[in-house]
Amino acid sequence: MKILVTGGAGFIGSHVVDTYVEAGHQVVVVDDLSTGKKENLNPKTKFYQMDVLDDKLQHLMQDEHIEVVNHHAAQIKVKASLEDPYFDVKVNVLGSVLLLDLCRRAGVKKFIYASSGGAQYGEMKTVPFPETQASRPFSVYGASKYSVELYVDVFSQNFGLEYVILRYANVYGPRQDALGEGGVVAIFTHSMLHGGDFVIFGDGYNVRDYVHVKDVARASLLALDYPHNDVFNIGTGVGTTTNQLFETLAKETGHSQPAKHTVARLGDLQKSVLDASKAQKMLKWEPKYDLTAGLKETVDYYKKVRS
Repeated sequence: MKILVTGGAGFIGSHVVDTYVEAGHQVVVVDDLSTGKKENLNPKTKFYQMDVLDDKLQHLMQDEHIEVVNHHAAQIKVKASLEDPYFDVKVNVLGSVLLLDLCRRAGVKKFIYASSGGAQYGEMKTVPFPETQASRPFSVYGASKYSVELYVDVFSQNFGLEYVILRYANVYGPRQDALGEGGVVAIFTHSMLHGGDFVIFGDGYNVRDYVHVKDVARASLLALDYPHNDVFNIGTGVGTTTNQLFETLAKETGHSQPAKHTVARLGDLQKSVLDASKAQKMLKWEPKYDLTAGLKETVDYYKKVRS
């Protein structure tokens, strides 16, 4: 297949690209490199440095005869979405809708959308959450990701665009940027290896579902041949507190200093764990990494990068 991956130089997108290339697909990458990195690019792909709002994207998609679009380009920071909601909506909603319209014009057959699980479901009292759980976003970021899901379905109903929506839990692993788009695993690991100070927002008992980026990328591969329009949670179903994560990483890195605690951040959830049993049954996907093995691989990666 000829596949366009937006955000293909980013943390998750680059792993998706690698998985597609290894499976024998032709891949075109579009990334403005605002958070993506050239060193993440797979050398077997064709790369265009541009924004998804660029007028030239329509000609690119037509000239390259794109069959499938995998959309990972996004503004991903919850805090930033609350501080500048217009920018979040511009990138995540307007950019995605424009891309969907280009898919219609270019005759793209399928659209795979990287959405968010925890951010759109909102606060969870009982976990894990299935896809049938009503969405109640707690942040502008969560609202923008969910709203695009609605637009994807509208384009499917009216123009026949096939789709698979993947709702990610907290993704971690090699290539995550601790200083840019970084999640807590990347931030903690970087600080532990470089002797930095640690700050945990809140009491550290907030719960997250950590899923390895290579497991996430495999879901995008399986989505290519999935014959129905559908939505899947992509997570482990296992909750881990920030304090537990800190302790595990400290053992792996040999870090001995305690963390400091400060006030919780605006928009942060207390509990977020996804039920991925539907993906296991229908998409034939399940995580291969447990957290211990995944964190070891991640720490090893950052050690190599540091050296």
